[in-house]
Amino acid sequence: MKNDKQGKTGISGRLKLYFAWPLVLCTILIAMNAAIYIIDADVAILVTLFIFVYALLAIAIYIFGKVGFKAELTRYALEVADTEAAMLNELEVPYAIVDEKGNIYWFNDAFYDISNSENVDKKSLLAIFPELENTLSSMEDEDAEEVVKKDDKEYRVVFRRCADEAIKAKQGSFQDGSISAFFYDITEINALLRENYDNRMIMGLLYIDNYEEALESIDEVKRSLLSALVERKITKFMQSIDAVTRKLEKDKYIVIFKNKYLDQLKQDRFSILDEVKGVNIGNDMAVTISFGIGISMESYTQSYDFARAAIDMALGRGGDQVVLKEKNNISYFGGKSQRTGTNTRVKARVKAHALSELIEAKDNVLIMGHKNSDTDAIGAAIGVYRICRTFNKTAHIVINDISSSIAPTIERMKATSENGSELFVTGEKALTMVDKDTMLVVVDVNNSEFVECEELLNKVSTIVLLDHHRQGPTTIKNTVLSYIEEYASSSCELVAEILQYIDLDVKMTSTEAAAMYSGIMIDTNNFLVKTGARTFEAAAFLRRNGAEVTRIRKEFRTEMDEFKLKAKIASMAEIYRGAFAFATYTEGDNKDKNRVILGAKVANELMNISNVKASFVFTSCDNEVYISARSIDEVNVQLLMEKIGGGGHLSVAGAQPKGVTIEEAETMVKELLDSCIESGEISV
Repeated sequence: MKNDKQGKTGISGRLKLYFAWPLVLCTILIAMNAAIYIIDADVAILVTLFIFVYALLAIAIYIFGKVGFKAELTRYALEVADTEAAMLNELEVPYAIVDEKGNIYWFNDAFYDISNSENVDKKSLLAIFPELENTLSSMEDEDAEEVVKKDDKEYRVVFRRCADEAIKAKQGSFQDGSISAFFYDITEINALLRENYDNRMIMGLLYIDNYEEALESIDEVKRSLLSALVERKITKFMQSIDAVTRKLEKDKYIVIFKNKYLDQLKQDRFSILDEVKGVNIGNDMAVTISFGIGISMESYTQSYDFARAAIDMALGRGGDQVVLKEKNNISYFGGKSQRTGTNTRVKARVKAHALSELIEAKDNVLIMGHKNSDTDAIGAAIGVYRICRTFNKTAHIVINDISSSIAPTIERMKATSENGSELFVTGEKALTMVDKDTMLVVVDVNNSEFVECEELLNKVSTIVLLDHHRQGPTTIKNTVLSYIEEYASSSCELVAEILQYIDLDVKMTSTEAAAMYSGIMIDTNNFLVKTGARTFEAAAFLRRNGAEVTRIRKEFRTEMDEFKLKAKIASMAEIYRGAFAFATYTEGDNKDKNRVILGAKVANELMNISNVKASFVFTSCDNEVYISARSIDEVNVQLLMEKIGGGGHLSVAGAQPKGVTIEEAETMVKELLDSCIESGEISV
C-alpha cells in the first residue's frame, strides 16, 4: 500500500525525463572521450577527469535535487490551488457543487447571496429552488439547463458533470456523482428581450366589407352619418391600443400597433368586429369589417406582405373576421355572420374575360373537383367543359370514384358530349396528358389536400381556381386565376355567371344545364339554404338553357330502402345539451362511398327538428370517419369543423379527422361544443 502511494505522489512523466537528462549526456561525453583517446591519449585523460566530476554532480543532483524540487513544485501547486479556490469563491457567477439529490457540497459567495438563506451548507439545493428537482433527478452525462425565478430575478441554471474518468479518479470519492451548478443571471437580458418583443411592429389592413351596400340601404341624408360613425368606432378602438391608423381609401385602412397589444386583442376576440356591426341608424344591412394582420420577425416588408395575404384570406372566407398570418401559422377570429352577396356582377364579368383569355392560349384543359365528387362539383366541371368546347379546346374531367348520386349525370354526358366516353378520365390517366400547353381548372374545392388528384397541382403550371368555400391555410397556391366567392350558394352558380359573360355565344345542352341546376339545388337544399337573388338568376339562366326541373326532381327522389335507412339513422339521433343533434351511421358496406352522401342527407333532415341549432352525423367509410355538420343561422358550423381540420360554410360544413374512431370523433365535437359554450361563442 505504501509503494502504491509513493507511486502516485512521485515524480514521473516529463519531469522524470527532465532530471535524467544529465545522465544521458554523460553517456554522450563518454563516447566522445573514447574518440579523443584515439587521437591524443594525454588530452583524453584530462577530459576523463572532467567527465568524472560532471557525472558525480549529475548523479548527486538526480538523487538529492529532485527531493527539493518536488517540495518546491508542491508548494507552487498549492499556491495555484489556493489562488483558484479564491478566484472561484470570488467569482461573480453563483456556483455550487451538488449531488443528484440536491445536497450541497460547496458553494461560493455569489451563490450564498442569491440563496438569501442562512446555513446554506446545511440545506438542499431543492429547498432553495424546488423547480430544479426534475432536472437533477433525470440528469445524464450531458449538460442540462433550466430557468428558475427567485426574488424577482431569473436565472439560467447549467448543470455539468465531470466527463473525464481519470480526473474523477484523482478527485476521489467526494467528486463521485457530484454536479457543478452555474447560475447565470438573465433578468436584464430577458427584460430587454420582452421589451423588444412587445415593441415589435405589427402591420394590419382593415377593410369595410360592404361599404357601398350598407350606404345604399339607408336614406341619402344619413349616409354621411353612418360613414362617420363607422370611422369613429374604428379610430376609437385603434386609439385604445395606441395604434397608428391611416385611411387608404374610403373603405380601407392601414393599421400599425405594438406586439404587446396582440394578446389583449386575442383575449378580447377582436371586439371591434361586433362594435362596428352594432352601428345602426336605420340601415337595413349591418356594416362588417375584415382585418388582416401580418406578423414577421424578419422585416417590415414581410409583415406588410403577410397582412396583404391575411386580408385576402379574410375576404375570401366571407369577411366579418380577423385573420392573423405568421410565417408558418394562420389564426382566425370572428366570421360568425353570413356574407351577403352583392348585386353587381362586375367581378364575374372580369373573371369570365380572364378565363376566356387563358383557355384561348391553351390546347388542353383538365377539369378537377374534390374527392368523392358530388353534384355541385360535377355540375361546375361540366359548365367549365362547355366553356372550353365553345373555344374548340380539348377538355377532360378528372374523376376517380363515381358515386350513385352523380352516376346518371355522367352516363348522360358520355352519351351526349363531343368527347363521348373519353370525357371523364382518372387521375392516373390525366397525369399522362399533361404537357406545356395544359391548363388545370379546379372547381368546388380550394384545399390542396382534398382535390381529386393532388399530383396534378405540382405537374401543371397554369392553374385556375373556381370555388365558393371559405379559404383555409392549405389553399391551392400558384394559381394564375382565382375566383373564390364565399357568398355564392354553389360552384355551379359561379360557373353559370361566368357562362353568361363569355364573349362567344355559349350553346349549352339540356343535359349540361340540368347537371348545373342540380348542383345548385343540392347545395341549397332545394333553395332553402344560402340562397340569394343571384342564385335564382343563375337558376333562371340554366332553366332558359334547357334544364328540366321536373325531370331533375324525379332523379333526386329517394329509393324506399334509402328512405327507411335515413329514417332509422334519424330515429337513433341523440340531442346533446338540448340543442345539438348527433347521429352515427356504421351499418352496411364500409367501402360504399354513398354512405357519406347519405350521412349529409340525414344531417339536413335533422335540422327540421324544433329547437335543434346544429346537427352532426358521423359516418364511417373505407376506414375513415366523415363528419357532416349543418345549421341554419345560430351556429357557425364552419368554424367548428375548421378546428378539427375541416371547413365549409356557416351553415354547411364537414371534416375528416384522421386516426380516430366514430366514438372519438363524436367526443371531440362534443368537447369542442362545450368549450365554445363556456367561452360564450355559442349560446344554448
